[in-house]
Amino acid sequence: MEHVELSVEIAAPVERVWSAITDWPSQGQWMLGTKVTAVNGKAHEVGGQIEAFTGIGPLGFLDTMTITRWEPPLRCDVDHMGKVVMGTGTFIVEKISESTCRFVWSEDLKIPLGILGQVGFKVLKPLFLGGVLASLKKFARLVESGSL
Repeated sequence: MEHVELSVEIAAPVERVWSAITDWPSQGQWMLGTKVTAVNGKAHEVGGQIEAFTGIGPLGFLDTMTITRWEPPLRCDVDHMGKVVMGTGTFIVEKISESTCRFVWSEDLKIPLGILGQVGFKVLKPLFLGGVLASLKKFARLVESGSL
């Protein structure tokens, strides 16, 4: 298991951040190279499912997720059920003040392909985390500007 975690402070109330972060289709506006859809429109409850395609054009992979914990406006946990991405993911929104919060994104990933996958992940991890951090900063800017 590989734990990764990043956070960003956002000058917006918890409820607004929660609403933006759980607007699954809008994630394509800020998450690098990813398009997210709710399966059967039921992605705001335990048991709901989300699909995220990450890639460029037809080249990429599908990450299927099932919501396992749903505590608005503070926490959403998912199980990654795909062939490439497996493990758990968590979104947490922490109140700092009435007008500021911290968004925490974390993953506990099962790395496929044994030792080859683990070595590959170690090499690619800084690039992966850099892309996610850039995405989280973009998310914060869009929420703060009222665009999300």
